[in-house]
Amino acid sequence: MTTLTLTVNGKSVTQACEPQTLLVEFIRDTLRLTGTHVGCDTSQCGACTVHLDGRAVKSCNMLAVQAAGKQLTTIEGLTPGDGSLHPMQEAFRACHGLQCGFCTPGMVMSAVDLVKHHGCHSDEQVREALEGNICRCTGYQNIVRAVRQGAEAMKA
Repeated sequence: MTTLTLTVNGKSVTQACEPQTLLVEFIRDTLRLTGTHVGCDTSQCGACTVHLDGRAVKSCNMLAVQAAGKQLTTIEGLTPGDGSLHPMQEAFRACHGLQCGFCTPGMVMSAVDLVKHHGCHSDEQVREALEGNICRCTGYQNIVRAVRQGAEAMKA
């Protein structure tokens, strides 16, 4: 076992884990933060997207020990803590940018990363940024609209 210390959603966490534990397994099974989903186990679908040191990463594609000493934000950590939704989450709700909801946490995390690091200037840019996130319900038009609306709300 390895002892891993990192900051998760603003709180310091120290937990033991096997060296081969994937970050997504650590998040879901050890920390019990189940908003991060396991979709494909091959980094193809993006359901496991989280922010590590402020950048979107697919947590099924890295070991938990690689996150040692870093800042990890999961979908649960996006909310302000007062019970309200993050502007991007609210936009997904308002624009019906989700259907079954399985891909939604990863989509939201990727969308927030896009807006923070590149801005949101066109539907084409949003579609390109979300290429690594698969929605099997074909809700992309509403997702693109949600990201654009969420980007505007994040500016405010």
